[in-house]
Amino acid sequence: MSRSKKNKNLTAMILGAGLGTAGAVLLGRSLAGQATKFITTRFMTEPYKENLWEAFSAGARINPQVIVETNLRAELGRTISRPFGGPKKFPDFSSIMFNVAQLNTFPTVLEKKIDSSLVLGKRAIRPVKLDIPILIAGMAYGLALSEKTKVALAKGASMAGTATNTGYGPFLPKERAAAKHLILQFNRGNWSKEPEILRKADLIEIQLGQGATAGAGETFYPKNMDKKLIRLMGLAPGENAVVHSRMPEINSPGELGNLVSMLRKTTKGVPIGVKIAAGNDLEKDLAYIIEAGADFITVDGAQGGTSGAAPTLEDDCGLPTLFAVCRAARYLEQRRVRDKISLIISGGLKTPGDYLKAMALGADAVAIGTIAVWAMAHTQVFKSLPYEPPVQIVYANGKDRAKLDVNKGARNLASYLLSSVAEMQMVTMALGKTSLSQVDRNDIFALDEATAKITGIKPAY
Repeated sequence: MSRSKKNKNLTAMILGAGLGTAGAVLLGRSLAGQATKFITTRFMTEPYKENLWEAFSAGARINPQVIVETNLRAELGRTISRPFGGPKKFPDFSSIMFNVAQLNTFPTVLEKKIDSSLVLGKRAIRPVKLDIPILIAGMAYGLALSEKTKVALAKGASMAGTATNTGYGPFLPKERAAAKHLILQFNRGNWSKEPEILRKADLIEIQLGQGATAGAGETFYPKNMDKKLIRLMGLAPGENAVVHSRMPEINSPGELGNLVSMLRKTTKGVPIGVKIAAGNDLEKDLAYIIEAGADFITVDGAQGGTSGAAPTLEDDCGLPTLFAVCRAARYLEQRRVRDKISLIISGGLKTPGDYLKAMALGADAVAIGTIAVWAMAHTQVFKSLPYEPPVQIVYANGKDRAKLDVNKGARNLASYLLSSVAEMQMVTMALGKTSLSQVDRNDIFALDEATAKITGIKPAY
């Protein structure tokens, strides 16, 4: 075949393909036009009771979150459990800005190292020094997160020079082995309270409540627990695991001091702390904790998340974290114990800016949970997505929990923590300070009157 004939055939093929494509496009446009006209006509002519637009109209009045949860309640007939906190918007740290040092105050020279360390339990016989002021909050092995997730969090925290928290689940030996600094939660259940276990902790945190569930109790059933979890919790065959609404060892507020003393003696002097959900009686609760002689206090705001909690507990109970840190720090200052008792703030904190602002308002450190899990899981969530929600890679009963790469997760978490601290150090440098702990209320201002009143800091205007 000649080159001329080949070129003609090729041209014909290209023209044919082009005409076919054009025809398909025109046909598609025609069908799309007819469908649009049909749907639009229905929306614009049918009465509301027969009009599909009614679903959008109702959705504008009742948001999709409420619609979904209404249907879940109707389907299940029991308390529903929402993971990782709720979508409700609370007053937060977004209307707070940091100052900028220029001439009145010079920025810190670039060569100066910005100190990020802190000491928890300054009065304790065995205080704990951390390299960074961001801790991993309590999240329970077995009752919430998988073994791989807990070990990855512990390894990542250790790589970054900070502490991780057991949560209210049972003591996990592998987590202890992976953690440089382990906070053991003295839970409201009846497990992991033996002296030999308590002595393996670097710090003890008495957990009276948390932001996402307040002081509500919870029951876990054997059918939802594996053999290892049941063994570590010391449960008898068929026995439920009960997280009581109140600490079994405390029958009156004054007895908290007895528990603190017992734990201090048993552990030979590790820092003993108390974790509470922030309520409107915050100062009264803090008074009892101060009287009990605690070395640190963890205050969890209303934005706190958990592996699962009733939406009403998440959305409608407790003080927002912004209010909690301001009131807690102010009360500790009034009682003149700020130099003796460390204040840890948690609950919905998610950016380096949030962390440093909380410290400027009076926290010695922050504890992060949900955002730490996301940082650890990072791109590994795509082992579940798009067919399953991302929690399936980290949950104790998650379908994809076995796929989690522990070492990769640990590196991701450490990178996140160190990156966050580096940004906090840059802001500190821009303020003319040399330590994260030096940043205070004089270094921040409010963009609106409400935030200025809540925090007691200067307004921008």
